[in-house]
Amino acid sequence: NGWPSRKIDSLCELLLAISKSSHEFLVMSAFEVFEIIFAGLANEVSAAKLPRLLEVIGELQPSQNDSQLLPPWIAVISRGYDVAAQLDPEETFAKLPTLFTQISAFLASSSHNIRISASECLISFLNTCIPDSVLLEPSIYDEKVFESLGNQVNDLLSIKYQSAWMEVFSVIGAMFDTLKWRSQGILNTAVKTVGDLRGNDSFSGKKEADAVLGKAITAMGPDNVLEILPLNLTKPVPGQPGRAWMLPILRDSVRNTRLSHFRAELVPLSEAMFQRVLNHGAAEKTMEIKIFETIVSQIWATLPGYCDLPLDVTESFDQTFAEMVANLLYSQPQLRTELCRALQNMVESNQTVLSIEGEEDIVAQGRVSKADAQKNIQHLSGLAGNILAVLFNVYSETLPQYRGIILQAINAYLSITPEAELMETFTRVASMLESSLGESGPQTQADKQKESKGPNKMPPMSHTLMDLVITISIYLPRESFAGLFNMAAIIVNNDSDPQLQKKAYKLIPRLAESESGRAAIVERNSDLQQLLLQAGPKAAAPSRRDRLTAISQIIPALPKEDLHFIPSILSEVVISAKEVNEKARTAAFELLVQMGEKMAEGGTVVNAKVPHMPDDAAPVEASLEEYFTMVSAGLAGSTPHMISASITALARLLYDFRNTLSEPVILDLVQTMDLFLTSANREIVRSCLGFVKVCVLSLPTDLMRPRLATLIPNLMVWSHEHKAHFKLKVKHIFERMIKRFGVEIVEKHCPEEDKKLIANIRKSRDRAKRKKEAGKDDPDAEADDATTTRKGKFESEYDEQVYGSDEDDSGSDISDDEVLGRSAAKGRKAKAAGGNTFIVEDEDEPLDLLDRKALANISSTIPSKSRTAPATRKPAKMDLDGKLVFNDADSDDEIMEFDDNGNAASLEDGINAYVEAIKGRDAAIRGRGGKLKFKNRGNKGAADDDDEMEIDAKELADARAKPQRRSLGGERGSAGSRGGRGGSGFRGGRGDSRGGRGGRGGRGGSFGDRRGGGHHGGVNKGRYAPKGQGQRDEHRNRASRA
Repeated sequence: NGWPSRKIDSLCELLLAISKSSHEFLVMSAFEVFEIIFAGLANEVSAAKLPRLLEVIGELQPSQNDSQLLPPWIAVISRGYDVAAQLDPEETFAKLPTLFTQISAFLASSSHNIRISASECLISFLNTCIPDSVLLEPSIYDEKVFESLGNQVNDLLSIKYQSAWMEVFSVIGAMFDTLKWRSQGILNTAVKTVGDLRGNDSFSGKKEADAVLGKAITAMGPDNVLEILPLNLTKPVPGQPGRAWMLPILRDSVRNTRLSHFRAELVPLSEAMFQRVLNHGAAEKTMEIKIFETIVSQIWATLPGYCDLPLDVTESFDQTFAEMVANLLYSQPQLRTELCRALQNMVESNQTVLSIEGEEDIVAQGRVSKADAQKNIQHLSGLAGNILAVLFNVYSETLPQYRGIILQAINAYLSITPEAELMETFTRVASMLESSLGESGPQTQADKQKESKGPNKMPPMSHTLMDLVITISIYLPRESFAGLFNMAAIIVNNDSDPQLQKKAYKLIPRLAESESGRAAIVERNSDLQQLLLQAGPKAAAPSRRDRLTAISQIIPALPKEDLHFIPSILSEVVISAKEVNEKARTAAFELLVQMGEKMAEGGTVVNAKVPHMPDDAAPVEASLEEYFTMVSAGLAGSTPHMISASITALARLLYDFRNTLSEPVILDLVQTMDLFLTSANREIVRSCLGFVKVCVLSLPTDLMRPRLATLIPNLMVWSHEHKAHFKLKVKHIFERMIKRFGVEIVEKHCPEEDKKLIANIRKSRDRAKRKKEAGKDDPDAEADDATTTRKGKFESEYDEQVYGSDEDDSGSDISDDEVLGRSAAKGRKAKAAGGNTFIVEDEDEPLDLLDRKALANISSTIPSKSRTAPATRKPAKMDLDGKLVFNDADSDDEIMEFDDNGNAASLEDGINAYVEAIKGRDAAIRGRGGKLKFKNRGNKGAADDDDEMEIDAKELADARAKPQRRSLGGERGSAGSRGGRGGSGFRGGRGDSRGGRGGRGGRGGSFGDRRGGGHHGGVNKGRYAPKGQGQRDEHRNRASRA
C-alpha cells in the first residue's frame, strides 16, 4: 500500500513479465503481489485500468493440472473481481456467467487443492459480484444471468464432476445464501438432484446434502422445496419414497417464510398422524405408533421457525389459529415448549426489525420493512390479552422446572399489551394473590414437614401468582406502583413463607430494569427505606441474598442530604458477610463497597433518624473516614461472631479503598487488629489473619514496616496452633512478608524461639529457586518436582481443592478470593485460564504446529518420561521355549533378547554366548568315567567353586528321551540373581542368591538342603517344598506368569 499510485502501471507491467517466466516460485510471488495491489486499488486513480489488468491476468492462466501455479492464479482472479465489483457492480455482474464457466472447469481437476481453490473462488464471486439491486428489482437481462448461473450449477451436479460434489455442494449453498428468494425457479433442478442423492441409502455425503437442502429451505421457502421434494407421509405412492428425514432439516432451517404453508400443509399432516395414534387406543404402543408420535412432535418443532419473522402475520395469525394454539397448550403438555417459543418468536422478531437504526436494508430484513413490522405488532397486540390469559393458566398448571419458556412468552406479550388491558390483567392477578394469601394462613412446622418436597410437587398458588406479578411489574404505568409496593410490603413482613418472601424481594431489582421503574424507586425512596428497615427482623435466611440485592438498588437513589439509611442497615450487611451461602456473602461484600462509594461522594448522615440513636443526635458529614468509623463500631460487639464479621468487612473495605483512605485511619486499623490478634477466640483471630494478609499484600511497605515489631510476635503466637489450619495460615502470611519486606527485617522482629519457622521458609524458598533453575535445563526434574510438591502439600486432590490457596506459592488455606469476598469458583477459573501449558515433543521429530493433530500434544501438566510405556524403553526377554520372562531382570544365562522389531540378538552376541558355554565358569567338563561335571559358580565368586554336580551321560540321555510334563522353565532352570527355574522334577536349576521355581509335579531339586541346585535352591523362589507340593507350585507359577 506504500507504492505510489502513479507508478502502479509500471509495477503491473513488471509483474506481468515475471508471471510469464518459467520459474514457478517467481510467478507465485508475482501473483501474491497482485493480490496486495488489488486490495489497495479500490480507491486509487489507477483503478480505471483495472479491467484491462484483469483481462491480461486472465490470459496468463496456467495449465489446468498445475497444482503449484493454478491456486494462486485463481486467488488473484477472485481478489481482482472483488475490487471490480466494488467499482462497477453492474458490469461485473454481467460478466459473472463467463467467470463462472472459466473457474468451474477446474472442479474437474484430479488435484484436491485445485478443486478447493476453484470452489472458494466461485463462492467469492457469488458473495461479492451480485448486488442487492438485482435481487430487489431484477431486469430481464438480470434474470437471464440468473438463469445462466442456474444451468451451470445443474451441470456441476453431473457425473463429470462427481469427484468434486462436496465442493459443488458448498458452491450451491453459497448461491442459495446470495440469491435468497430469487433462487426459486433458478435452482429447482439442483434441489431435486440433491434431494434424490440424499434419499439414496448408499450416498456418503448425506451431511453435506442436508446442509444444502437446509439453505434451500431458508432461501426458497419450505413451500417451494416441499413442492419439489414432497414428504409423501400420509398417502405413500409406489416409486415415491417417504421423506420423513426432511422434518429435522425443516426444524433447523425454516425462517422468514409464510405461516400459511404451515397451516395448509403441516397442520393437516399432524392431525392425520395423531389420528392414527388415537385409533390405536390404550393398547401397548407398537413401533409404528411411536414413529407416528415422533412425526407429530417433529412437525410442531418447525412452528418456531415459521413464526420467526413471517411474511403474512396479519393474514395467517388470526383468531382461529390462536385458538388452535391455545387448545394445544392445554391438551398437549409435550408441545408446550415449541408452542411458547413460536409465540415468543412472533413478537421478538418483529421488535428486532423495529429496533434497527439507520437506513433500512430490506434484503437483510427479510423483505419486512419497519412499517410492516409495526403493523404486525399492532395486530398481535390485539390478540395479546387472550393469549396472556391462556399462558397464565398454563403457567399455573406446569411444574416449576418447565416454566421458564412459558414465562419468556408471557414477558414478550406483556411488552405489546395495551395499557388498559395490562392494568386489567394486573388487577385480576393481584386480587387473586391477595385472596390466595388470605386462604393460606400461617403454617406450623408440622404442616411444613408434611408437605412433600419432590420434583413433581406443584408450588402453592401464591408463589405462582407472585411470579406473574414480578413479570408484569416492569410494564405497569407509574400510577399503579402504589398498589404494587403495598402488596410487596405485606409479603416481606410475612415470615411464615420464606420462599414467597424471597420472591417479593425480587420485585425491586425487577423494577430497576426499566426507566419508569428506576424513576419510581427514586420517587418512593423514603417509603422503600422504611419498608426494608421494618422487614429486617423478619427476613428469612433463604431471602437474605435477594434482600441484599434489593437494598443495593436503593443505595444509588439515596438523597445526599439524608443518608441515615446506610448506618441503619449497616449492621445487617456486616453480619451477612459471614453468611453460609456464598451468593449471599458476595452480595454483602458488594453492598459494603457500594455504600462506601456512596459515603465517599459526600452528603449528610442524619443520626437522629438512625434506630437506637437519640433524637437529638447531631448530623455528621458523610465521608469515607466516617464510613470506616461506622463499620469499626462493630468491633465493640457483644458476640465474637459480630466482631469477626466486622473485621472481615473491614478487610474487604480496606482492600478496595486503600488508595483513597487517609493514612492515620489505616494505621489505626492496623494497630487495632494487632491487638485483636492477642484474643483467645479463634473465630476473631481467624478474621484477623485475613485482615493482616490484606495489609501485607496491598498496603505500602513504608506504612507497614513500623508495625512489624509488634505484628510479627503476635502472629507467631498462632504459628503453633494446628486447629483451623492456623499454622498454615500464619506460615503463608510470613511467606508474603518475606517476599515484600525481606527476610532480614522479618527475622529481626521474630522471637528467638520461633526463628526456626523463618529459617524453614527461607530454606524452602531457596530450594524451590534452585529446583526452578535446574528445571529449565532438565524438564524431567521439573516434572518430578511439581509432582512432589503437589503431593507434599496435600494428601489428596480433594484436600488441595478445599484447603489450597489460589496463590502460586501458597502454603495455607487462606485464599485471596475468600478474604476479599470474591467467588472462589471465579478464582479457580482464573487460575485455570492463566495456568501453564506444555508441549509434548517427540524425541526424534520436531512438533509440526501446522498439523491439525498438534493440539493433542498440548498438555496442562509437565510432560514426564516416566509415562512412557515400558515396552518402548527396553526389549522384551524370552526363555528358550519362547515364553516371556518377567521379574528376572538380572538373569543372564538362558534368555534371548529381541529388539523392537522382534529380531533375535546379533551375531556377535551369539559368538560370545558360545565361547562362554565352552570355556566359561559354568561350562560342563568330562570327569572320570566320562561323566559330565557342572560347576555351579554364582556371582559370589570362588567361594562356590567346589559345588559340583556329577551326572552320567547315559542318565542324561535317558532323561531327555523320557516323555515328561512340561515345566515352566524347560529341562534346565535358568540361572540368575534370583535363582534358576526348576526342571521337570529330575533336578533343580542353578540358583544364586534365591532359589529357582520347581517344575510341575516335581520338587525343586536334589542338591543342597533339598532346595535345588544352587546355594539357596528350592521351589517358588527359595521356599521349601516337599514332594507333594507340586500341585500348589503349579498354581503359583501360573500366577507368576499372569
